[in-house]
Amino acid sequence: MLMLPEILLADYQYDLPDERIAHYPVEPRDTSQLLVSQNGHIVHQHFYQLPELLPSDSFLLFNDTKVIPARLFFQKSTGSVIEIFLLHPEIPTRVINDAMQQTEHCVWSCMIGNKKRWKLGEVLSLQFAVHSPQFTVHSPQSSVHSSQSTVPTVDSLLCTLEVSWAGYEKNWVKFTWSYSNEAQYRPLTFVEVVKALGELPLPPYLNRKADQQDHVSYQTVYSHTEGAVAAPTAGLHFTENIFTALTNKGIKHDFVTLHVGAGTFQPVKVANAVEHTMHSEQVVFKKSLIDNLIKNIEHIIVVGTTSMRSLESLFWFGVKLVNLTLPVPFLIEKLAPYQKYNHLPTPKEALQAVIAYMEAKDLDELVGETEVLIFPGYEFKLCKGLITNFHQPGSTLMLLVAAFVGPHWRKIYEDALTNHYRFLSYGDSSLLLP
Repeated sequence: MLMLPEILLADYQYDLPDERIAHYPVEPRDTSQLLVSQNGHIVHQHFYQLPELLPSDSFLLFNDTKVIPARLFFQKSTGSVIEIFLLHPEIPTRVINDAMQQTEHCVWSCMIGNKKRWKLGEVLSLQFAVHSPQFTVHSPQSSVHSSQSTVPTVDSLLCTLEVSWAGYEKNWVKFTWSYSNEAQYRPLTFVEVVKALGELPLPPYLNRKADQQDHVSYQTVYSHTEGAVAAPTAGLHFTENIFTALTNKGIKHDFVTLHVGAGTFQPVKVANAVEHTMHSEQVVFKKSLIDNLIKNIEHIIVVGTTSMRSLESLFWFGVKLVNLTLPVPFLIEKLAPYQKYNHLPTPKEALQAVIAYMEAKDLDELVGETEVLIFPGYEFKLCKGLITNFHQPGSTLMLLVAAFVGPHWRKIYEDALTNHYRFLSYGDSSLLLP
């Protein structure tokens, strides 16, 4: 039987006044404050100074996921409004990157607002216009442009999105979309439909709807792969100027993709945080990234808690490969790091096992799921430093930071509050080098 320590949530609380929560970002984004903590010593800087503060042999790992407008609203003839919040694709694929490229229909697991008003068998629909050849999609919420089409320009095509129940108890929703004269035009992808009709989901503690500026400011400048419902906010401070300065200093970097799920905002409601239910999130590693990690294994600094969870999950997948002879799915369960293993490989051995697995299966890309929970007492295997924002009291992210820096976390947060740092997603940043 697995014996785990009791992690009392009350030990990871602090007083966060509402006026310290940043409801809007600073501009330019790299002018945010930066708290630097190294070996227990704290100094206060600005984020644009980051390149000169990092060791020259640092290797930065970023999460390049891109937030999608995941909230869709359908008004019934009765006036009732049904909100469909996209969580995870189910059919024909659970791979988010592939699901976003579906062109006729797909099924997603969703959160449903006002579910009791949406009866089984009832079809809801929305209409919107598509222009060619750029496929500019117009709606009250937003627009999207794609230059892949080469067909002649026309005024507009009327498109229809229909939603129906695919699994009422499981909150599975089927999406079907079509438009007139389909044979003359390239298929419309699901991500284009979502961008046309969806609303950007801001964190609930901001207590406001997304405005047009959020479509820019709530994405990292390097966001690439659509599929997240929340931004990897540690990366929001980076600018092209900072990347140029990092390159000039010889600091290398690479990207992982972890599609941040709605579970990141789920409050911990149990006294013993170990009992908290973690939702899985999809993570994608390229083989070239893992090669780079091996080459820089002693110098990895992760940008954000999502990059940290991705990287540590990759290590535990390697551990599974080393210890098990049966086929191993890439699913890192919540408590996988706290199990007993016959052999615990070194970080390099674990990553080499993953490379061997990918080569045996002729994979250039590895897709997995992680629900790992990192709390104080965890021994980090690959992460040597962390760039992150300031997190909600009593959250799983607060537990992760406390696991990384130890009891010193409280001094860090007290200093940030004393020095008027801005907190949470649009807030200021920290560089933590234990």
